[in-house]
Amino acid sequence: MLSHVIFVNLVYFGSIIMLAIGALLPIVDPLGGAPIFLVMTSDLTAAQRRRMAQSVAVNSFLLLIASTFIGAYVLDFFGVSIPAVQVAGGAVVCMLGWSLLNSPNTPPAIERNSAQASPADHLRQQAFYPMTMPLTVGPGSISVALTLGANPTPGLRSLLVTALAHAVGILIVVLGVYFCYAYADRILRKLGATGTSVVMRLTAFILLCIGVQISWNGVHALVVSGFPSSTP
Repeated sequence: MLSHVIFVNLVYFGSIIMLAIGALLPIVDPLGGAPIFLVMTSDLTAAQRRRMAQSVAVNSFLLLIASTFIGAYVLDFFGVSIPAVQVAGGAVVCMLGWSLLNSPNTPPAIERNSAQASPADHLRQQAFYPMTMPLTVGPGSISVALTLGANPTPGLRSLLVTALAHAVGILIVVLGVYFCYAYADRILRKLGATGTSVVMRLTAFILLCIGVQISWNGVHALVVSGFPSSTP
């Protein structure tokens, strides 16, 4: 009987972890963000790039955890709705994607290991914006994290198990962020300068489209909530 209860709890714990991973990983998309991260850190050495990737992973974990556990309460406190976050965040993503899409070609980061050291304060600021937000954790992933924590399960034990499972799922996602960003040069090394530039432009265009889609989802939700359809 006890073994059956443990098995059921483990299955429930695993299902919550897989739910968090399945919901967040496609939106965070660390593999898709690796080319942009590589180009945006082209002036850093390989060691600095790995420290940047570690900072981005830590910031992403804290941001997603905070969005899951207290994000809904913070938005309620300021009277901000999730559609409003989507509209504003989507606009920021559009701006980032547009700037990357029109940025001049630069030598690929994998060939610039002798770059001059950048100030630590500048690296920490860049690690949060724009590397963590909105490049890695944008309004889409924040909205998903808010949704994950929006309906807490009743009971203290279930609540603790669910919270721990969400934390483990988010940790797995940000570990993927770290490895994809820290070793982006190895992932894209075989592409060469031309291939890296092509991948970066395509990824920037997709990022621009994602920003438009996020903003549209927010606008659509605001319009629907402001003008609800009348039923006969």
